[in-house]
Amino acid sequence: MNEKKSEASASKALGVVFFLAGFIGALVLGWVVFPNLLYSQKAQPMNFSHVAHADNDCESCHTFRPDGTYTGVPRLDKCKECHETAQGTTEAERILVEEYVEKNREPMWKNYAWQPDNVYFSHAPHKGQGLECIRCHRDVTKEEKLPAYRENLITGYSISTMKMTECEECHAQKGVSNNCEICHK
Repeated sequence: MNEKKSEASASKALGVVFFLAGFIGALVLGWVVFPNLLYSQKAQPMNFSHVAHADNDCESCHTFRPDGTYTGVPRLDKCKECHETAQGTTEAERILVEEYVEKNREPMWKNYAWQPDNVYFSHAPHKGQGLECIRCHRDVTKEEKLPAYRENLITGYSISTMKMTECEECHAQKGVSNNCEICHK
């Protein structure tokens, strides 16, 4: 009888060990492996230092249409206003001038905050409420180097793209409508 109890206890202990190993393995897969498989890291065409451009305000390069929609990443013509020739000795400056300015070729920047096609977003009402850019976007004021661009392999969007829950929380805090048609057209 003791032998059967001992076998049952050993079997039970082994079951607990297998359960814990499986549980820990599932956590590692879910929290470490899967996110690293889901997002691929892609390089920007060159580095960009926001610190080097700190003497300008954001809207010197990042402009908006009259309806408040963002015009997109600044075009090469905007860069050429200051960078027709090299302004410094960095590798990024060399790449900008030699690969893009001299060849009149647009850099294909990866957009950290691209919104899904079913979302209509205008900065106008948000700026009108006095919201700071860093309420929704990363603070770039001390950024010497662009952060890694991580793209979701399923959706094609950046890991940095705002999530709907962030918008909903802010709207709720400010007492603004969260009706679907406010953002989804």
